[in-house]
Amino acid sequence: MTKGILGKKLGMTQVFTPEGLVIPVTVIQAGPCTVLQKKDVENDGYEAIQIGFDDKKEKNANKPELGHAKKAGATPKRYVKEVRGASDFEVGQEIKADIFAEGEFVDVTGTSKGKGFQGVIKRHNQSTGPMAHGSRYHRGPGSMGSIQANRVPKGKNLPGHMGSETVTLQNLEVIKVDIERNVLLIKGSIPGAKNSFVSLKSTVKN
Repeated sequence: MTKGILGKKLGMTQVFTPEGLVIPVTVIQAGPCTVLQKKDVENDGYEAIQIGFDDKKEKNANKPELGHAKKAGATPKRYVKEVRGASDFEVGQEIKADIFAEGEFVDVTGTSKGKGFQGVIKRHNQSTGPMAHGSRYHRGPGSMGSIQANRVPKGKNLPGHMGSETVTLQNLEVIKVDIERNVLLIKGSIPGAKNSFVSLKSTVKN
């Protein structure tokens, strides 16, 4: 069965093993999440549960959100996602950090940090031109190709918006589970800024 939970990235720290090794970990507040909806093959064509995390004020929610949450006996949520293949949970049930155990491996999805509008040097790791005073080419994107085409070739590396994309890191180990605080310590770094929402699911690789 696939397991999943939603959470918030709190930052990074380090953990020492009994052998004295240092493991960098990301601290995630995992849950508590509420099951808002359960989908099955007969009605929806696939099995999944919809879970929500982080309460939202009712005045900030619209009527469909309010009605959807009340069916599950919950309050409106700020972050809602589906977990496919998780059929052992019921509507209204609460999911906490103890759904995962130490030593398990998970896939973590988050939104990477936004970098704004960037040039080709930073965005695509291209090289600079000669930096002497006589050079007229320093950090430009270079030639656009044949002028006969009268267009920019699709997929050409050009300046533009960088970051703020959905990124998934796979096969990350759960180092520690703090049941009292609903906190997971995940080995390594994960995408996103502090206090950004992330989703964790059972890894598909291991």
